[in-house]
Amino acid sequence: MPAHRSKQDAAPKQVRRDPYEVLGVSRNSTDQEIKSAYRKMALKYHPDKNANDPEAADMFKEVTFSYNILSDPDKRRQYDSAGFEAVESESQELELDLSSLGAVNTMFAALFRQTTVSATVLEEALNGVVDIRALPLGEPISRKVEKQCAHFYSVTITEEEARAGFVCRVQSSDKSKFKQRIRTFGFVMRLEIWSLILFDKNGELGIREVSEKDMGEAKNINLLYFDHEESGGLSLALQEDSAKTGKVTSAGMYFLCFPVYRLDQTVNLIAAAKDADAAFFKKLDGFQPCEITELKAGTHVFGVYGDNFFKSASYSIEALCAAPFMEEKANLRAVEAEILAKRVEISKFETEYREVLAQFTEMTSRYAQEMQAIDELLRQRNEIHASYTTAPPMKRSSSKNRNKGAPSGRPEKMHK
Repeated sequence: MPAHRSKQDAAPKQVRRDPYEVLGVSRNSTDQEIKSAYRKMALKYHPDKNANDPEAADMFKEVTFSYNILSDPDKRRQYDSAGFEAVESESQELELDLSSLGAVNTMFAALFRQTTVSATVLEEALNGVVDIRALPLGEPISRKVEKQCAHFYSVTITEEEARAGFVCRVQSSDKSKFKQRIRTFGFVMRLEIWSLILFDKNGELGIREVSEKDMGEAKNINLLYFDHEESGGLSLALQEDSAKTGKVTSAGMYFLCFPVYRLDQTVNLIAAAKDADAAFFKKLDGFQPCEITELKAGTHVFGVYGDNFFKSASYSIEALCAAPFMEEKANLRAVEAEILAKRVEISKFETEYREVLAQFTEMTSRYAQEMQAIDELLRQRNEIHASYTTAPPMKRSSSKNRNKGAPSGRPEKMHK
């Protein structure tokens, strides 16, 4: 066993605090209340604000660890029923993967699950010291955002436009300017480098969606929603991550006055890292409803965030009233209903598949055992056949010795 593994095994088990206690929420808190508490604490202890402060760094890790449990419905249910033991093994795997490239997908799913906007940008928004540019409906704006910075846009909608539905999207097709390379433990990843941010004042709500990652490539485009604070600042409330669709990478928010859904790819990535079949069966597990279904009349603020350490990013942002897109609204609602039905269907199919697979595995094992048993029985039969003789057992010898000792001529006849 490697030395470092022995030390780790010998180390005392870390005592963890109750995730609800860490985030300062109750056990019956809503998902939104948990997200709100996490955002505030993550900003407070963010490494950008607490350089060379080990206590803040430890607290930031504890806050993130707690949120990883309480933000995942399955993990939260497991923790509520059986405590850390129910989720500890998976959580430890994610931590250990940071020093092991044996499960790269799991490692980076853990690292990038909680994509965060720069603490500087969040503080500037909270303090109300950001420049906001008007974004007219139906008039796209193309610009370039500097690394780790954000552009803010205000959009005003009427009561009629709010009832018809509202959409904001940002996209980029400039792949060469849209990627950064980071080297971690000798592994190179590429990350998309711009984000769409939405700010508004209609209640504290939020979504976080992990970007699509495939073949070591992660598209890190964040769509954020901020509430208006009483102080006049903006606090982060909603985040959408992008996915690559065709030749472009885009992020969008759809407030269509009926439930719309987002697809969290991280669920599928973590499952796939542990079980190849799970990549298929868990593909729709991250298909979850967005908390915000509509916006009220008034002014809303959007922003595009350049999430890159090295270069600026080009993008195009557009805000639309959904009134002219009635057919698209109906189609979206219909296809998402089909996806929900398919998710239930696949869940049932997984149960059937696992049963058949278990039977197949059992039959395959039995096949090998039966083949071995047959060979053994035939061997025993051959030995029994060979025992029907009065001649001494034949000894193996070289061909030279056999030729030297062989009798010449015909054998003598036997007399009665």
